[in-house]
Amino acid sequence: MAEGLREVVLDTETTGLDPADGHRVVEIGAVELLDHIPTGRVFHRYLNPDRAMPPEAFAVHGISDAMLADKPRFGDEAAAFLAFIADARLVIHNAAFDLRFLNAELVRAGRSPLPPGRALDTLDLARRRFPGAQHSLDALCRRFGVDNSGRQKHGALLDSELLAEVYLELVGGRQQGLGLGTAASAVRATGAAPALPTARPRPLTPRLTEAEQAAHAAFLADLGAPHSWG
Repeated sequence: MAEGLREVVLDTETTGLDPADGHRVVEIGAVELLDHIPTGRVFHRYLNPDRAMPPEAFAVHGISDAMLADKPRFGDEAAAFLAFIADARLVIHNAAFDLRFLNAELVRAGRSPLPPGRALDTLDLARRRFPGAQHSLDALCRRFGVDNSGRQKHGALLDSELLAEVYLELVGGRQQGLGLGTAASAVRATGAAPALPTARPRPLTPRLTEAEQAAHAAFLADLGAPHSWG
């Protein structure tokens, strides 16, 4: 596994508000970040909940019974989901909601639940940074100038892409034009991760030997005047 801080920005869509009432996960979307830089790797699944979709839930995300009829159950995808998140920190908006549903599904599938400490809650981050303001994903997109024009309804993958951009703003600012949503869509279409330059949170470990650094310094000294690229 690559070195550095690995995070997975995650969202779910469900049939309702509480798994204790028999509601289930119907969509999972997740975006991988490494050192706050999108890698282009995503995880996306629609899931058959083995129950009817309530009209009020359909009104939120537009996922119908017909769309899910031929989709796998969560138990069929649990191993792939756990392999994707591995030991990454999870970044979730209103994390308690998604973790409650994911853990109910994991336990039903005979898997261990995810500990609450795995998740960084962007809702809490936003409330601390902007007390008294609106903290919905749409409100945060407007605040940070993140393009959410394609969000006509909730969708787990689109929302995780938007949340990734919002999260990077909350923790220090994303590069102008980062465009995670467009980037992830391009990755799915072409299979190639686009180059997304951004400032590194910490410098790379120097690869030059001391002798090479000394030779470089001597070369610059021979040039006389200082150079900004030196």
